Amino acid sequence: MLDLIVLSLHFLLCFLIFLAIWRGHEDVDLPSSSTGTAEVEPDGLILIGKEDDIKKSQRITAKVNGREVVVFYHEGKFHALDSRCYHEGGPLCLGEIEDINGQACIVCPWHKYKITLETGEGLYEGINPLEPSPTPQWQSKGVKQRIHKVTVDNGNVYVSPPDLSVSFDSDYFAEKYKNGGDLSMEKQSSSQAAG
Repeated sequence: MLDLIVLSLHFLLCFLIFLAIWRGHEDVDLPSSSTGTAEVEPDGLILIGKEDDIKKSQRITAKVNGREVVVFYHEGKFHALDSRCYHEGGPLCLGEIEDINGQACIVCPWHKYKITLETGEGLYEGINPLEPSPTPQWQSKGVKQRIHKVTVDNGNVYVSPPDLSVSFDSDYFAEKYKNGGDLSMEKQSSSQAAG
């Protein structure tokens, strides 16, 4: 009988862990991160915010055509990427920036995936097992994260809308979290069913 109780508790615990992972992590807003209100300009560029404000906060998130984008200001340059990591949708706006082989990389806070700010390449440390004394070296997985072109004009920071004719791994999570993610989809479904 005791075995059955222990097995039931184990199953319940595993189920609760599964639910927690499946539902995803809660996003929190850091003092160094803020959400911008994007405005579309006549030339198609999307106004993200004031240059000085973004330089002070060093990062800002904004909606660009319904998709959440994070703009970083790092070492004198602006970089814009999809705000959700290509791996499992972690919030890159909460990640730390590290220098890896002379490349500025955002480190996903969920699983520590490293993504270059300049190109959106995923990096990993690998070894060549055929070498007599293999030493880990940084390798590229290729471009995994969609980057967005940033333009600074008259003290304002703009992002170009994404070219969706080319797909990237991060597009899946950009779509999933569009307009608030799974919860907003459930709310829309519930309100449509009630209406």
